Amino acid sequence: MGRLDERAFAACYQQHSRALWAYLFRVTGKVSDADDLVQEAFCRLLQAEVGGLGDVELRRYLFRIGSNLLADRWRRAAQEASWLDRLRGTTEAHVPPEYDDAVAREFAALRPRERALLWLAYVEGESHEDIAKALGLSRGSIKVLLSRARGRLRELLAARGVVRRA
Repeated sequence: MGRLDERAFAACYQQHSRALWAYLFRVTGKVSDADDLVQEAFCRLLQAEVGGLGDVELRRYLFRIGSNLLADRWRRAAQEASWLDRLRGTTEAHVPPEYDDAVAREFAALRPRERALLWLAYVEGESHEDIAKALGLSRGSIKVLLSRARGRLRELLAARGVVRRA
């Protein structure tokens, strides 16, 4: 197994960059962060020994890289944040008006890990095992974490009147 050649890399980028960007944008809430993370994910893909992987495996590999980059960013941000920043809760995501709607606003109000879980499960259709690998969590915890994330999103949407309370 070797590295991707130029043609295979271009095809991979053409096929998966938009989906990866959408995932990273919805989790971070920032266009610039999504742009940076996609660029870094594809740079890492260039260096990886993935020449023999099929299309589905390459996509999963890219999303795993993206999720790992997100986790690195969250850890770094937590370490660098001052106690005052944490008290103020400055980690809230911003959704630009052109992407804004009721669901997007409430989705952005979720914690980053909740957004990542929901996106991977319901937009990307990944299995619990693949989500666990991508986010560095145990497979057994995914069902519970997804349930909590769905419940929190439901509460936010109900408070806004977008869905009825259960």
